[in-house]
Amino acid sequence: MQTKTQNSNSKFQSFIFGICIFLIEISANAQCAMCRAALAGDSNIKKAEAVNDGIVFLMIIPYLLVVIIGFLIYKMYRSKKKNAV
Repeated sequence: MQTKTQNSNSKFQSFIFGICIFLIEISANAQCAMCRAALAGDSNIKKAEAVNDGIVFLMIIPYLLVVIIGFLIYKMYRSKKKNAV
């Protein structure tokens, strides 16, 4: 009985994961109207590179925060597990 529940739970999690990946791909192609207008044309190659570099730098901070918080949670969980044994 438990394996049937785990199997259906696993399918549900896979379905939700697939939807999330699909939505991430949709939003990755989005660009605000101001950025599109400012970067349109061949004469703005340097400006386009600068905007892309800025986007990359802005993306680094949230990923670093998630990694640091995840590491701290893992470390706390591991220390609690050691203390319980």
